[in-house]
Amino acid sequence: MGTIPPPSVVENDAQRRSQRVMLKVSVVVLAQGPDSKPVSEVTRTVTVNAHGAKVLMAVKVSIGQLLTLRHSGTGEQVLCRVAYISPHQSEKREVGLDFMKPCPGFWRISFPPPDWTIRSPEAKSSPGPGSTRKNSKTKA
Repeated sequence: MGTIPPPSVVENDAQRRSQRVMLKVSVVVLAQGPDSKPVSEVTRTVTVNAHGAKVLMAVKVSIGQLLTLRHSGTGEQVLCRVAYISPHQSEKREVGLDFMKPCPGFWRISFPPPDWTIRSPEAKSSPGPGSTRKNSKTKA
């Protein structure tokens, strides 16, 4: 009998909490090494979303490990959990990081996808700025 991978490993956009955006952002990953000493790595994102990012890392991490991610442009930091590690062996691996709490403003994207709102789904019932309204004037 086979094993079922955890949902965080399955690459299924239908299960994704927010849309991914391909964006290279310089970041610093802060973690504790195997000897409990602090380690850091300057790297970049591959993709970002309102709930985390995929980054390239040479430092070895493990699923479930807590890390701090620092945005190099703003200095802002957010606590993350390692949710995915690429099985491909190379100098740097792709590592999926989940923010411990959603932080859609962390990436400073001025055009976030509609599902990046921090409001509940019920709050989305009103038409957004991109919706079209019927012209109230009628032709005679």
